[in-house]
Amino acid sequence: MSKIGEYTILPISIPPTPAYPKHTTHTLYLRLHAPKIPTENDERSLFVVNVPIDSTVAHLRAVFASLIGAGRVEDVTFEHERGYAVPSREVALVGKASKKRKRGSEGTEDNGVAELPQIWDRELRRSGSTAVVIFVDAKSVESALKAVRKLHKSSKKEKDSNGAWPIWGAGIEGKVPKLGSARYLAHQRLQYPDETALKMNVDAFMTEFNRMEEERAKREKRMRNVPDEDGFVTVTRGGRTGPARSEEAEQKKAEMAERERKKREELQSAGFYRFQVREQRKAEQGELVRKFEEDRKRVGAMKEKRGRFRPER
Repeated sequence: MSKIGEYTILPISIPPTPAYPKHTTHTLYLRLHAPKIPTENDERSLFVVNVPIDSTVAHLRAVFASLIGAGRVEDVTFEHERGYAVPSREVALVGKASKKRKRGSEGTEDNGVAELPQIWDRELRRSGSTAVVIFVDAKSVESALKAVRKLHKSSKKEKDSNGAWPIWGAGIEGKVPKLGSARYLAHQRLQYPDETALKMNVDAFMTEFNRMEEERAKREKRMRNVPDEDGFVTVTRGGRTGPARSEEAEQKKAEMAERERKKREELQSAGFYRFQVREQRKAEQGELVRKFEEDRKRVGAMKEKRGRFRPER
């Protein structure tokens, strides 16, 4: 079986490890990427479900390189990285991670937060998580799906189908950090970074923090003595700067008076409270009744003045 619904099945061969010295098979499910919010890369992307927990960009590149050749995969975005317009590539040297920042495509601004040193040299995925593989063009996507279907046909002819599937981790030996005890030894080492690197990160963080504080102080200074639309003045810290100039105070006072006048006119015309609206309706009804009574009396007086109408015989 090569498909389940709209998903194409891609079994991958997992080689034995010291922790599990048996050969096994893991299944990936592929389909064309069709998110709710379309992007420009959808037609050349594959949506991959059930990626292994030790997946990296290098692993998925190697899998598709074994199917359609190297250089056809442009990038890989994992499940937790979808917030970025262009997913950040994996940083090989973790010690230099503080110098790299995640940037998106055009129009995506840097978040401006200094990164702290990483304490893990490799990230593990959630079991059953997903990824989006972006190819160089749409033709590469079709070639990948076609290659998977071709593997299914060839596996039916062979008795040992494990040899036909891509081998997980083949060709990337030494390119990704190791798992097992080596992972935790690296974690222990990265928890205590070099003093120079730590000082650089702290200095970068404090520089960014001071810049944000200066911007906040300038924003609060602009807000000082400026009434909002309801006429309230935002109270801010920094009273030692002194009062505002008399020209600015007079201008703000005039603006506030004009705003109050407009608000008063709106309230008088429409009525702010329910009882005001109710009283206004009663007044309008009373005025209609009064006019009706005046008209009725006027018609009665005209009839008496004219006399009773007698038809001719």
